[in-house]
Order: sequence, then structure tokens, then C-alpha cells
Amino acid sequence: MRRTGATRGEAAVAVGVHPRTAKDWDRGIRGSRNARIYPDGRVVDYTSGVTTMTTPAAGSGPVQQTVVMTKVDTPISARYLSLEEREKLRDMSAAGASLRTIAAALGRAPSTLSREVARNSDPEGGYRPYRAHRAAAARRPRPKGRKLLTGHAVGRYVQEKLLLRWSPEQISKTLIKDFPRDQEMRVTHETIYQALYLQGRGGLRREVATALRTGRARRKERRSGERRRPRFVDPMVMISERPPEIEDRAVPGHWEGDLITGAHNKSAIATLVERTTRYVMLVRLPGDHSAEAVRDGLVATMGTLPEHLRGSLTWDQGAEMATHRSFSIATGIDVYFCDPASPWQRGSNENTNGLLRQYFPKGTDLSVYGPEDLEHVAQELNGRPRKTLGWDTPCVIY
Repeated sequence: MRRTGATRGEAAVAVGVHPRTAKDWDRGIRGSRNARIYPDGRVVDYTSGVTTMTTPAAGSGPVQQTVVMTKVDTPISARYLSLEEREKLRDMSAAGASLRTIAAALGRAPSTLSREVARNSDPEGGYRPYRAHRAAAARRPRPKGRKLLTGHAVGRYVQEKLLLRWSPEQISKTLIKDFPRDQEMRVTHETIYQALYLQGRGGLRREVATALRTGRARRKERRSGERRRPRFVDPMVMISERPPEIEDRAVPGHWEGDLITGAHNKSAIATLVERTTRYVMLVRLPGDHSAEAVRDGLVATMGTLPEHLRGSLTWDQGAEMATHRSFSIATGIDVYFCDPASPWQRGSNENTNGLLRQYFPKGTDLSVYGPEDLEHVAQELNGRPRKTLGWDTPCVIY
């Protein structure tokens, strides 16, 4: 019907199919229950969300290779042209812009765009961005056989040394010494670990994994700071979100806090240092230093401060601050948390804790010190002249 001049809508009604189905047929797209098959060889599988592209293998004539592409339009790296850049290349080129002008607009080298157009242009349709993007994705994989899986001599060497309980790094470095001129006898320790740990690589016998000193047959995931599980039920506000006036110590009323603990971590004292004046307050924790005890002690101590000196509190991610939300509600003080293993983000407090060890040595029972003792120590520290204050004392500045 289309060949006889009928419109797509008329043909769809006559055949009894949906207009979108008729549009697909017009474009040569075939559909199955869970996939769409395109004329250029793409197959989009709806169940797995994966697109496969079948293209002729280079230099192999009729032999076909299948390249799996997941989310082809997703940028992989700034190193590669994205689909959006390819579309802009086509649009600006159609408007008459030169490759140098387009390269300047995209922040790319003119030679990059020149190669892109030369490699991915169609003699009939010219440069088409989607076709070019798929072709580039199909060319990207460069598979090669793995030495540890193909019976290569280096694989046998690695297996022998693992059975002698050598570590992968020892094996990797010794290969260089034993075969200084043979570049084929090279393998990184990471490659050895992957051959041992990852499923589907079974080039080394599974029993060899027992030669590793950890005794694990699977790799243990290591979480970075960004991937750590939330420390508390109530979400933390991190130090990176702290306002600039707190960071530059321009406005007083912002505090840093921590615990110093006694013998066997059974007793503790909470320490508070004001960031601008370095003024010190000590909080006695006579019973324990659980989250509730620390919260109650901080609420009672900081509740004595005037309103303008109750700005914020910066603490580490210790379990004693699990009730930070209820502390903020009771005092109106915002709590900010340092990054993991970053004590320098509370530098004033860490320095003060070192000074406090002159009065409360490590390994002593801190529960024996009463409120008068803590007040006396705080007064002595606040009466010391400080270089950072121009040799004034925190008491004078405060």
C-alpha cells in the first residue's frame, strides 16, 4: 500500500495495526515478544536492557562478531566523543560551520573531529550521529587472550609459585628478575588476583586460592569513605556543608568537641573548644559515655552559654553522637560531622586534648575527677597565653 502511494496512517488502518507499529515497519524494524531488531543489526532486548550489535569482524570476511553495548548513549569518559557531541557536530556541520569552529565549540582538537567524520561517515547518508556512535562503540572492545587462561608459560609459572605460597606481588616482581628480556613473561599482581577471585576465569585451579595468606576464595570489598553505610539513624550533616563564616573563624560561638577516655575506655570527659577564642569547657561524664549520657552532659553545659555563643558544634563520627538530632533540638545548635579518619578537621580540639593529657594522663580513671577538678583545669588552660591569639589568653578574648 505504501508503494502505491497510500499514507502510513491509511495503510495502518487498512492492515489493522497501530500507527507506531506501521512506523517501525516503514523503517525496517522488526519486533518480537521481548526485543526490537533494527536493519543495521542492532537487537534491543527489553528483558535485560542490553543492546547487541552484530558487525563483520575485521579482515575475516563473512565471520560475524557480536559486541554487547549497555546504554550506548551513556557517556563513558570525557576521553571519548559523546552522542550529544556527535549530534552537535552534525548540526553545526549542516549549518556550514568548519571543523575548526566546531572543535572550538566542543573543546576538542580539530583532528579528533576530522578522524570522526572520516571513520564514521556513510557514502550515501553522510555523517549520522547515532550510526557513528554505534560504530564507535562496536570498535571499542579489543579482546585478547588472557595469559593465565591459555596455557601460557607465565600461567604455569604463576601456579607453581602460588603453590609455594608466594604472594601475587612477589610473583609479579620475580618474573621481571627471572626473565629480564622476555616481555611475554610479564603479569601484574592484580591480574593474578582477578584470575583467583573473579567467577568465570577459572584458568588457575580453584585450590590455588588456598595459597593466599588471607585464605579467602573471594575478594573482600573495600568501601571508600563515600560508600560507607550511614553511621547513625538520623542523617549527618558533613563538615563540607559548614558555612564559610565557621570555616574562617570570623564569628565566635562555633565549637569543636570530642571525648578523652580513661583506662580501658571505661571513663571519659567530653571536651569543647571554641574555634575563634580557643576557650575550653569540660563536661564530666560520671556514669558512662553512652550517646544519651554525652547528649545530656552537652545539653547541660552548652545550655549555660548565651544565645550568640551557641552557633554550631563539630564532632567526629564517634558512636557517642548517635543522638545528635535530639541534642540539636534541645539546644538549637547545629552539629557537623568530620570525614572518617580526618582528625585535622577538628585541629583546635585535637590540640587541646593533647594539652589536657598533662592533667589527665592516659591509663588513669577519669571518673575520680569531680566538677571542681574539671573547672580548675579549664581555668588554667583558658588562662594560658596563646601564640595564635597574639599571646593573649582565651579568657581575655572570650
